[in-house]
Amino acid sequence: MNAHHQTKRPRDPRLDFFRGIGMFIIYVAHVPWNWWTLWIPARFGFSDATEIFVFCSGMASAIAFGKIFDVHGIGMGTARILHRMWQVYWAHIGQILVIAVGLVMIHESGYLKECCDLTQDYVASLNLWHLYNKTVVALPGLMTLTWVPNYFDILPMYIVILALIPVIMLASRVSVAAAFAVSIGLWLASQFGFLDLPAEPWVNSEGEHRKWFFNPFAWQMLFFTGFAFMRGWIPAPPVNRNLILFCAAIVVVTIPFAYFRIHSEHQWNVVWARDVREMIRPLWIKTEFGLFRYLHFLALAYLAWVAAGEHGKHLLGHGVLWGRFVRIVQKVGQQSLAVFMASLVIAQAAALLRDMVWGRGDWLPQILSNLLGILALILVAYVVSWYKSQPWRKPPSVQSGGSPDMPKPANREDADEASNTRPAGKEQALT
Repeated sequence: MNAHHQTKRPRDPRLDFFRGIGMFIIYVAHVPWNWWTLWIPARFGFSDATEIFVFCSGMASAIAFGKIFDVHGIGMGTARILHRMWQVYWAHIGQILVIAVGLVMIHESGYLKECCDLTQDYVASLNLWHLYNKTVVALPGLMTLTWVPNYFDILPMYIVILALIPVIMLASRVSVAAAFAVSIGLWLASQFGFLDLPAEPWVNSEGEHRKWFFNPFAWQMLFFTGFAFMRGWIPAPPVNRNLILFCAAIVVVTIPFAYFRIHSEHQWNVVWARDVREMIRPLWIKTEFGLFRYLHFLALAYLAWVAAGEHGKHLLGHGVLWGRFVRIVQKVGQQSLAVFMASLVIAQAAALLRDMVWGRGDWLPQILSNLLGILALILVAYVVSWYKSQPWRKPPSVQSGGSPDMPKPANREDADEASNTRPAGKEQALT
């Protein structure tokens, strides 16, 4: 089939649903001193919500950007990727500044001490005083991505991975095998420290530069795995009993080496589990995306894929309440970038409000800080979706008893603008 006559790919309900679930987990993980983090998937396996975000972003990028490369070529596809990188870059900069300025304003006002006798330095908790104490170095580092605080490290990783899409697409023009070879080669090089990126423009006490917490040249392999599935470079795995049991076994066998209560010296203190965990550290390490993280995630993803059913049929048709829940989660998944950005700000605000009532160790404030934060993310998703629909481009609704009073366009250009009622593009909603 000619690339110019490809039919529009329908939205996959599973992609939006699992991205939405990942956004909720990421929020819970970013709320400081949150006991809910003891029950997120990362506590029971090597992979976590970051893998969900990266894998699903790869799938969404294949849908949003892949056809541009097919129809318009490498040059136009690269231009579109650069535009997206520019957007994500400024989202990252703005996010850091909003949180850094907001926390410093609260800290310097003295309000927390006066109202609630709170003396904790929330700015120091995120290691953001550098922006004020080392501005000459920190500000250029912020703008050049050579200063990446750990709390803000996912979007820089995503920017670099986006930059690799034209490289992979160009390699795929030679062969799909060549694209895989590039991706695997970058992952292998990152395992030996050849592609580390500095996360601070100053040296630590050991005379070294801290490196990016997420090495994008390692994590790109997971991104392009999702990308390859949506491009059809990797066929969908079969659904059979043996493969299901194999993946379930991987998930179960991983638990003793991932669940903190088992291997922790201050919990159950299972020595052999802790020894094995340390011995295989390079295989599950997060920064370089160790091989066991990859295998664990693929096993989980397969089980989730089977559970969702073909085309997500198991997500639908289970009652009104469940259907509404699925649609809400999918809406969050559709607006994952905006929701992710908001989640970091909301997580800090929720923790502050919880601490103001001295509820860090109490059940009710902890539950409220999580549930109300999740509700706030849902609200963000719907508001962003409304703005992306560009309702101002649509004709006003007809009031009962008559037609809308619309002024006659003064010229052809105004008429064209008034008639442009198309909603925002698919790629905008996906990424």
